[in-house]
Amino acid sequence: MKKDLHIEKELLTKPGDTILETLEFLKMSQVELSERLGKTPGKVNDIISGKVPITVNTALQLEKVLGIETQFWLNRESNYREKLARLEQQEQLDESIDWLREQPVKELFEQGYISTKKVRADLAQELLQFYGVASPVQWKNLYVNSYVHTNFRKSEKQSEKLSCMAAWLRIGELKLRQKQYNSYSKEEFKSALHQIKKLVQRQPEDYAEKLASICARAGVALIYSKSMKKAPISGATRWVANIPLIQITDRYKTNDSFWFTFYHEAGHILLHGKKDTFIEEFEEVEIDNEKEAEANSFARDWLLPDSFLDQLSKPITEGQIRRIANDYNVHPAIVVGRLQHLKIVPHHFGTNLKVKINLTHFINL
Repeated sequence: MKKDLHIEKELLTKPGDTILETLEFLKMSQVELSERLGKTPGKVNDIISGKVPITVNTALQLEKVLGIETQFWLNRESNYREKLARLEQQEQLDESIDWLREQPVKELFEQGYISTKKVRADLAQELLQFYGVASPVQWKNLYVNSYVHTNFRKSEKQSEKLSCMAAWLRIGELKLRQKQYNSYSKEEFKSALHQIKKLVQRQPEDYAEKLASICARAGVALIYSKSMKKAPISGATRWVANIPLIQITDRYKTNDSFWFTFYHEAGHILLHGKKDTFIEEFEEVEIDNEKEAEANSFARDWLLPDSFLDQLSKPITEGQIRRIANDYNVHPAIVVGRLQHLKIVPHHFGTNLKVKINLTHFINL
């Protein structure tokens, strides 16, 4: 197909071909034409080769010199440019076809970010507009090469996962633009984490809305978005337009995981640089193990420091868990989650103390 398009472009006759035919009929050289038009030979050569279009002014001049009406030259130029544009658009679609097939088109369609699911030129245009890039090359530079291991970038098997990751990150950027945020203050965000700790303990029904509002006042954007099927990411942190952005999914469906993810991402904002990007639990991205460990420690210390272990006694009961949760001002689910993580209790122990998380309502706000 690419070869056929190349041949079509080669066979497409330019207005300059008609100029050359007319010069031959009139026994006139290009140098003489340039002198009669009052243009440099280089400029005339650019017009003949199609590098520059025939303007209204040039068409008027050609009418005087070659005796062929202005409208003929304008129509000739318009038809040529239209045919060339169509061929180039089809060429671009052919070059983008693999890229289109890798994209999470169905999910983006269902979430209302694109209006078609068919692989065609208008889909390519919609996806490029969705990502805010001029071509798949810029898309790859901006959303893949910056974050992903070189060996994964070269693997065709990972392409769909990386496209899902890119779409998920882009949704976070678009949602950020829909709201207003105060200027970021590190001290105010630290103070906000104390307020947020009360939400952790009480787990009110509108916890997600209140959490986002508290963060916004401290200059932090908190965005909830669906996890893409082939990019099961729990959270991410990065700076967008000089705003710290925390993006969270409800992948694990319980409040202990939700709050640990939030405080982990908050740790990245407070401990690490603006140029850092952290995408959690997605093996295809570069991981800074030291910084991840620092964020983990930050989350543990804020939610439930290791000192709680000193209060444990066997057998571990729900009553004991509730007492520890009350002493550390957290929800009992946080204690259960830590005990499960440390393998002190089996995975099924205390699950009734956890609260199910569903961010669907907040995602659609």
